[in-house]
Amino acid sequence: MNKEERDLVEKARKGEGEAFGSLYDKYFDSIYRFIYLKTGNKTDAEDLSHQVFLSAWQKIENYQFRGFPFSSWLYKIALNAVIDHWRTRKPSVSIDLVKDDLLSELPAFHEEVDQKFSLVLVKNAIAKLEPDQQDVIVMKFVDELSNKEISDVLGKSEGAIRVIQHRALRQLKKLIEEA
Repeated sequence: MNKEERDLVEKARKGEGEAFGSLYDKYFDSIYRFIYLKTGNKTDAEDLSHQVFLSAWQKIENYQFRGFPFSSWLYKIALNAVIDHWRTRKPSVSIDLVKDDLLSELPAFHEEVDQKFSLVLVKNAIAKLEPDQQDVIVMKFVDELSNKEISDVLGKSEGAIRVIQHRALRQLKKLIEEA
């Protein structure tokens, strides 16, 4: 954790809302992206992201410096929020229930589908991985966290993170080739 971030966290721990606002601005996009990739729903990701930061604000005075970036603590809160979300998940409407003729009437629908096909393919493949593998792949390649940061968030050794990453990448390759 750099000195600037440490100072912001210390001010936030003392109740300075502006300092916490700076931390929010710095980390909101990463936390949102992580949650969105885990839930696949923008509304849920927005709601959960705000809950993560509300929870962090409420618990900031208990935050302890342990040599890891502040974001590691936020990712732990986010991961718990996603787990809670899936435990209480309500049924959703499948796109399969939408009539095909409605989708085909959308402007540039086919072009958009072609452009997003690769992203959907990868996202679907990631969704088929074990939860730990999903977490490692998203944190490592989307949020660009180090193995040390990921190990802190997931409570596993760096060696375990490397093994999970290796297995996840091997499984992703197999899933994409099969698609």
